Parts: sequence; C-alpha cells; structure tokens
Amino acid sequence: MRPHLHSSAAERNRQPILHVLQALLPASGSALEIASGTGQHVAHFAAALPGWTWQPSDAQPDAFDTLQAQCTAADVSNVRPPVLLDVLDAHWPSSGATFSAPFDLVYCANLLHIAPWACCAGLMQGTARCLAPQGRLVTYGPYLEDGVPTAPSNRAFDASLRQRNPAWGIRQLHDVAAEAARAGLQLSARHALPSNNLLLLFERARSA
Repeated sequence: MRPHLHSSAAERNRQPILHVLQALLPASGSALEIASGTGQHVAHFAAALPGWTWQPSDAQPDAFDTLQAQCTAADVSNVRPPVLLDVLDAHWPSSGATFSAPFDLVYCANLLHIAPWACCAGLMQGTARCLAPQGRLVTYGPYLEDGVPTAPSNRAFDASLRQRNPAWGIRQLHDVAAEAARAGLQLSARHALPSNNLLLLFERARSA
C-alpha cells in the first residue's frame, strides 16, 4: 500500500490559520476547501469547528485516501467525501453534479504560487459561482506586496518555484485582488501569519 502523504508545512500552519478562522466565522456554515492535498487542514478545522460542514476537493485524486485517513484519525463526521475539482474548469466539481447549494466559505491554501497564473482567475470566477451572497473566500500563502520588503526566505522560495516551473511563482497581491475584482469579489482583510505568509479575506463587492 502506498504510504500516506504528509505535509510538515500544513502541520505548522494549521493552528495559526484556525485562530483567524475562529475569529472570522460564525458558529455554523458550509465550507468548500480547494486543493485539499493531504487533508491535514480540513481534518483539523472540522474538529475545531464542529458546526461547519466541510467539502474537500483536489485536482489530483491520488491523495484522496490520505485525506480520508486524516479525517478518520481526527474522528470527524462533518467532512464530506472529497471531490475532483480543477479550478480551471467551468463546472465545479469537475465531475458529477454541480454543488447543490452555495457555500458560506471557500478556503484555498498554498495553491496560487504552485499553479499557472490562469488558476487565479479560475479560483475567483469559480468562487463567485458557488459562494453564498454573504459568503467569504479565504486564501492563504506567500504574496508579494508593493511597499512591503520581501523576506529573504520568500525571495529564495520564489526563485526555487520558478526554477521548477516557469509558470509558478509567488504572486503580487495587487494582481490577485484585481482578478478577484473582475469576478465581483473584493479584498476586505489581510492577516499576517508566521513564516511570512498572509491570510486574505475576500467578499462579494458591494454596489455603490
């Protein structure tokens, strides 16, 4: 049997992210996680936020068994089976029926810098399609910001990403916010987290 995958970064950052989510979110709701990967985030969040129902997803189904094993180990019953979802697809999820109800939260960690830039537009447009009127999009990861010095570790990380794949790299925050605006979403909050990462909160743009 293939050994279960594990992310040391997800293990380190899951609690700081959870602290922000606990301050932002109401007691109950429904959440869609994009690019769930190993499932360490969704299992941890589901255990700490039992009033929320979580829908994990990923573009690569190879790790679904690992994701489900994480949820079993965490003894959580508020996580649905993972679904195949590529943010570039016009239909979410990528196979099967469209989601039957909108989500109160769309959560996406560490995707934009390890995916082609087109995935940012895909994420924003797909989120706009499936987010409830008062719902929120939360993204987490490293970003480049105008007027904010880039940490040496992030500069080195960006260089290593681009060496691995020229289509990858840490994204400019203003470019991400612009893609969100094109999809009818606005950046409403920025939270600095450990290791030079940001948690960003997007909401539907309000009419003037």
